[in-house]
Amino acid sequence: MFGMSHESYLLLDAVVTIIGLIVLITKFKVHPFIALIIAAGFLGLTSGMPVDKIIKAFQDGFGGVLGFVGIILALGTMLGKMMAESGGADQIAQTLIRAFGKDKVQWAMMFAAFLVGIPLFFEIGFVLLIPLVFIVARRTGVSLIKIGIPLLAGLSAVHGLVPPHPGPLLAIGVFGADIGKTILYGLIVALPTAIIAGPIFGTFIAKYIPGNPSQELVDQLARETDNKSLPSFGITLVTVLLPVFLMLLKTFADIAFAEGNVVRNWMDMIGHPITALLLALLLSLYTFGTRQGIHAKQILKLLDASLAPTAAIILIIGAGGGFKQMLVTSGVGDVIGHMAVNAQINPILLAWLVAAVIRVATGSATVATITGAGIVVPVVGMIPGVNRELLVLATGAGSLILSHVNDAGFWLVKQYFNMTVAETFKTWTAMETILSIVALIFIMLLSLVV
Repeated sequence: MFGMSHESYLLLDAVVTIIGLIVLITKFKVHPFIALIIAAGFLGLTSGMPVDKIIKAFQDGFGGVLGFVGIILALGTMLGKMMAESGGADQIAQTLIRAFGKDKVQWAMMFAAFLVGIPLFFEIGFVLLIPLVFIVARRTGVSLIKIGIPLLAGLSAVHGLVPPHPGPLLAIGVFGADIGKTILYGLIVALPTAIIAGPIFGTFIAKYIPGNPSQELVDQLARETDNKSLPSFGITLVTVLLPVFLMLLKTFADIAFAEGNVVRNWMDMIGHPITALLLALLLSLYTFGTRQGIHAKQILKLLDASLAPTAAIILIIGAGGGFKQMLVTSGVGDVIGHMAVNAQINPILLAWLVAAVIRVATGSATVATITGAGIVVPVVGMIPGVNRELLVLATGAGSLILSHVNDAGFWLVKQYFNMTVAETFKTWTAMETILSIVALIFIMLLSLVV
């Protein structure tokens, strides 16, 4: 078309669509939910997809994201509401402030997110810890961005680099890497990377974008509690970290027991993110509810009220998933990935590059990791002596780069932090890009010694 190859046309079409999406939202003030639907439909029509498949692709992407993320957000928001109302979030905030001091509380947020995020999906860790960002910012007067960016960096670093997150775990299978070594190398790379992209970058960018949180979310998640007797720090940690413990048990069961074993099957169910978060929520009804003197009728009202502010967020995330699926179904991701493979470069750098371009095209870190690994592994087989664990990490690092309007996480951060699209690019997108590039540098350095 227009004298261009099909591959070149698809690339141009994707670029035009993404630019158009940004213009709709920023210049014409179209609601992101509507703009994402329009952009997805435009891409489907102009890329040559059969008309009957355009709506189906969007529905599949929308449902695929909300089938997991929607449930996680709902359960996590309820748990966050109970933690906030009982004073549990206040207790953790006070403890962190006492331990690190007002001037270093951003470091506390990064380390907390890094540890909690190891076995958790990004979305789960986000909804569990976001109340702390609001309440610590309110109590200390420290910029919301200065506290929030370190939390996001801690969660995102382990999400992309450390198993048992789905991307790295599946890449291990594709490359035939050793899971123990991958976890070890992943932690070695992820921690300094999170420090640079989190507290250090967060302190810098907060001077220019301090953040202006949504008052509705602040009132819900960081409201001053009337309870004089707060739940203890230990009880609060046990409740909030129960999903972490259950998912670790699932990981242990997957290693210790053969596939099909009864114990493993049960632990797979109990340790599934949805089940684990549901059990934590049920525990919170006692530890943060009845134990704190909150009656059943009041708990019901609190849970019901907690869902209202997240409705728009969930719809926008779902639409982002639909747009992402349109990019995948139209073939844009495959075109970019195979173009990168043709380059004659270092296998570790190639793995990072392929994952990076697929991430930019599709918006999904997990899709970028899995697809990138599948594209690169035949090339790696031709080159002896390549460290396969580092290939897993390089693919994961590439999958983090340049989160933008086709990524559900972009809209999640934008809405919770009440930022404009431009501000989200300058904070979240920049942080993700720093994470990706710094992680690649550490991986290349590590390749010199392992």
